[in-house]
Amino acid sequence: MHKPLRIAAVAAACAVAGAALYGAGAATAGQSTANSTHEPYNIGLLVKDLDTYYGTAPDANGVYQASATSPYAKDLASIDKAAKKYIDQAARKAVRKGEKPAVVFDIDDTLLLSLDYEKRYNYTYSSATWAAYVNKADRPAVFGSPELVQYAEKKGVEVFYNSGLAEAQRTAAVENLKNVGADINLDADHMFLKNAATPPSYLSGCATPGAWTCTTVQYKSGTRKHIERDLGYEIIANFGDQYSDLEGGYADRTYKLPNPTYFVS
Repeated sequence: MHKPLRIAAVAAACAVAGAALYGAGAATAGQSTANSTHEPYNIGLLVKDLDTYYGTAPDANGVYQASATSPYAKDLASIDKAAKKYIDQAARKAVRKGEKPAVVFDIDDTLLLSLDYEKRYNYTYSSATWAAYVNKADRPAVFGSPELVQYAEKKGVEVFYNSGLAEAQRTAAVENLKNVGADINLDADHMFLKNAATPPSYLSGCATPGAWTCTTVQYKSGTRKHIERDLGYEIIANFGDQYSDLEGGYADRTYKLPNPTYFVS
């Protein structure tokens, strides 16, 4: 997954962690800001806010984990509860209409949490460190998301994955998803990853062999269009941690999971 706007995300995350401070001209201990200032929210304070939101703490192996009692976990639990209720109703409605219901999940920070990577590299990104991190295949689950995958499958809903991970990372992604209990439909017909070398024909408008120009929205909405138009499914719900995971249509309902640590346009 390419994450080119991590530094910009620090400013964007102010909307989550510090918008009130920035908008009002905040004063904190040892820091005073005039109402007319254009100075962004202090990055050191923002990192503290992120740690509080996630309940971030290293485990016995020194791996940074989110807390199951954190505000982050509570936000996820609320989303999962609403999503399960909707999936149950929408699946039954789709079947009555003769449709084949499906759900689509992003992977990074929708199913697999990369908080340890963010902390370890101080919210910066490089393709080399990210690839090595993904290939370890040991990321923890985003709270509740593997259970949501299992729930959809039990309700007779076809599960698909639509990820910004590269095709070369498929083996690691499959292994990691199995490790966290999202062991549903992990074959190439259900898990769509970026394949710049040999892109699928349904993305021909922005991707040809060796020339990938698709934006995240083009790639993900184009894949959802393929699932609906070519494979014959009705996508009743689409889950992602980025708005670019969700924009572009071809889903009856979208669910934005919280992620204040980076931004993908």
